[in-house]
Amino acid sequence: MIKKGVLIFICLLLAKNLFAQNESHTSLKNGIDNPSTVTLHPFGIFSSRINQNFKIRPAKKMDFNFSITSANTFLPFVEAYYPEDPEVREALSHVTWYYRNFNFIDQETTPAAYTNIVIDAVIKEFRFDFNLRLAEEHELKASVSSYLITKGKTPTSLLTSDNFLEWFHSNIAGGEDPFGRKYYGLNKVDYKYTDRNGEVLELNSGDFFVGGIELNYFYYPKFLINQKRNFFVNFGSHVGINTSKYNPSMDFGFSGNAIKTLTLKNDNQFNFALGLSVLRKNLVDFDTVVELGNNKFLGSLEAEVEYTLYTKKKNYHSFGILYQLQTSYNKKEEADYYKLLGQWSEINAGWHNGVTTLHQNLSNWTFIYGYTTPKFKIYGYIKEDLDVNNAPDLQTSIGIQFPIGY
Repeated sequence: MIKKGVLIFICLLLAKNLFAQNESHTSLKNGIDNPSTVTLHPFGIFSSRINQNFKIRPAKKMDFNFSITSANTFLPFVEAYYPEDPEVREALSHVTWYYRNFNFIDQETTPAAYTNIVIDAVIKEFRFDFNLRLAEEHELKASVSSYLITKGKTPTSLLTSDNFLEWFHSNIAGGEDPFGRKYYGLNKVDYKYTDRNGEVLELNSGDFFVGGIELNYFYYPKFLINQKRNFFVNFGSHVGINTSKYNPSMDFGFSGNAIKTLTLKNDNQFNFALGLSVLRKNLVDFDTVVELGNNKFLGSLEAEVEYTLYTKKKNYHSFGILYQLQTSYNKKEEADYYKLLGQWSEINAGWHNGVTTLHQNLSNWTFIYGYTTPKFKIYGYIKEDLDVNNAPDLQTSIGIQFPIGY
């Protein structure tokens, strides 16, 4: 899928003869100015993640952004054993994971690491972003994110409530209760994770915490920008200070982004963007932390196509489709030999997702809409995980952005 996406991206860049080289709006619209679109993953909310920067230049003025995001996550209780003996690992690797037989009771003869997880909640994020232009090629962005754990009852959680998702599965797609929500009960909070060191993360309904502070520096190098062809590049460095009691730590990462703007003969625009990033989690731990995955590095890829429709007053509507891919939280090779235990007989499917998806790349599609004027921008998005791994299942967001100084 990634190779096809990159090929389509390159072909679109080469198809410039279909478009007029009109730069009448290039100076007005600053590339693709997306809100934060990272998933509210049950591990991810305790660490920083990198939002790719698809803008073509620093903002002319400082701007402020506030968004509210809601995500439904449901992962039934599951236990995992990771045998330490290389011979046991080799033997289990030749057996389909749900048929594996492992003597996990006796730690002396068959030592193994142990973990368990259950996640059932609607997670709310409240995010504040500040963008500050430092110079012609330099920009600083600061973000503060906080989280509220809820049962997800309507009307505060319309599309992300258990009731709506089960109605959707029953009446439109997915089949009747394919993942066991009704078996466990709707509109509940059950959020607990025990890591391999015995550290426990547990949240309850109504729990609120500040996830952390992110500082992002972006460099827009002129020598790599081709104004005539409307091709732009920027690079970012990222520092995240995680402030929750479960993961007091610092993360650090880098990102690179390329944006191509194509202006149509009617002055409307297409923007195409591709971004890559890598984040080193827990570069520094300030205290005891819960191990939120044993992969120290998280890599991500984002590709987006956005169409811009201008009004007579030179305001504009923007419609974007964004594909995101993130590497796994746990090491992939461990899936070759782990032993999972759960209530598989009572649930049609997905009882194992709490662990199996930690060893898989996570991907999702996001549809983003925005309406922008010189004085403000309002936006919203809906994010869906087509692999249906429920981390999260559905995520929505609304927000407002405006320059400071008007």
